[in-house]
Amino acid sequence: MTASELTTARTKTSTLKKRHRSLWKKMSVQWDLQLMVFPAIALILIFNYFPMFGLVSAFQDYNPFKGYFGSPFVGFKHFIRFLDNPDLALILRNTICISLLKLLIAFPAPIVLALMLNEVNHMGFKRVVQTITYLPHFLSWVIVGGFVMSLLAVDGGSVNMLLVKLNLIDEPVNWLSIPEYFWGILIGTSVWKEIGFGSIVYLAAIAGINPQLYEAASVDGASRFKQIFLVTLPIIAPVITIFLILAVGNLLNAGFEDILVLTNNLNNAIVSDYSTVIDTYVYQSAFKGFSQYSYAAAVGLFKSVINIGLLLGANYLAGKFRQESLF
Repeated sequence: MTASELTTARTKTSTLKKRHRSLWKKMSVQWDLQLMVFPAIALILIFNYFPMFGLVSAFQDYNPFKGYFGSPFVGFKHFIRFLDNPDLALILRNTICISLLKLLIAFPAPIVLALMLNEVNHMGFKRVVQTITYLPHFLSWVIVGGFVMSLLAVDGGSVNMLLVKLNLIDEPVNWLSIPEYFWGILIGTSVWKEIGFGSIVYLAAIAGINPQLYEAASVDGASRFKQIFLVTLPIIAPVITIFLILAVGNLLNAGFEDILVLTNNLNNAIVSDYSTVIDTYVYQSAFKGFSQYSYAAAVGLFKSVINIGLLLGANYLAGKFRQESLF
């Protein structure tokens, strides 16, 4: 090793030591703040990282009585079985179509609401709208599902009663039992439930915009509508990009609770060709017997790997075209 290389190595070592000392110094000074973070880290480790060990069951014929170390290893048997499943095309179609509809409709809906609320000058009215739109987020899907079923019920459902009185339909319609309407009901319910809460981040981003930018745009003759496209959207674009990357990374998470509560014993068999997605298929497969645990784990792992690939791809494209990415 030459003298210059030795000097470079010593410099790097010294820099690393200084960084470590600085890190420990900051942690010792902020010990109370660090202590507050530990419970969150513990929860993440317990509920997100430790269960990853269970993924080994996707490569086994898992038996809970034998455990992970006693169950026989079968390799990619369950993955091949899923790919050979005659219902695979139907499951992927439903998953992708519902996810794309949520991406195209449910993703921009909070942005539009935030832009609209930003234009409201009456603070009382603005707060009322925010409260009304935020509230559904805090209701469980069980409650929301029951509410939607009551609205769309054949006997005494508000929607059917209104449409009959307006002479738009001759007799009540069992909306939840018509397969072609299921996606529309699902997406509409999802938007209604999450639009208000999803707009909070965008409203916070808009609140950080310098008002002088709007004044300058107004002086240049830009109307309020044009200011949205010339000032507001370009400034909050980084926030939108980050959430879009995350949404693409969850593209195969078409939904679970929402689909589960909107299907029941009466309509499940009828709308199953439109309601069965990967998540509900995993749930149904996992409870058909001990031998299905491994199969359900394999399907879930397959979905997660595809989602990671989509996340990395979206992150790469965002970094390449917008110079903004998660990592």
